[in-house]
Amino acid sequence: MSAVVYSGQISVVVFDVDGVLTDGRLHVSADGERVKSFHAHDGVAIALLRAHGIRSAILSGKHSEALTWRVTQLRVDAVVTGCHDKRTGFESIKQQLRVDDMQTAYVGDDVNDLCVIEHVGVSYAPADAHALVRSRVSHVTSRAGGEGVAREVADHILTCGGLSLEDAYRPLFQLWSRHDVTQ
Repeated sequence: MSAVVYSGQISVVVFDVDGVLTDGRLHVSADGERVKSFHAHDGVAIALLRAHGIRSAILSGKHSEALTWRVTQLRVDAVVTGCHDKRTGFESIKQQLRVDDMQTAYVGDDVNDLCVIEHVGVSYAPADAHALVRSRVSHVTSRAGGEGVAREVADHILTCGGLSLEDAYRPLFQLWSRHDVTQ
């Protein structure tokens, strides 16, 4: 059986963090330590995209050690954190990865993401994103932030790119047997 190949235009998916990959809550202790909760399905989403030659990037207004640890674990291709001007951060990611707007998908949840959403090939927002964001994106996921949004986005991009879900996940089956997929 010959492999079915992803034939879509998207070559990079850029994810906001708080409210997309997390539920948006900030857990801060008295000494300022921040803890973030990530969904295992989103780790699989990054591996799934990579298996089809689609790179991933993080664009976040905040920096945290928890986020740094997670993106390193997932082998995210480009990371811009502590970025208060997301448009500038987005331009940096495009330059690093040598892509243009139309090759890029963006997933964001709040009004500070609109300056990027307006320029990408396809955009997504979690079900619980701000109303202005939901009204301006290409797609709203059925999941809320922190509940596997990236996985739903990856599935959507790959199926829109001509793959069945079975074909999309086929490359991961072998990786799972070798324990090469980080959740």
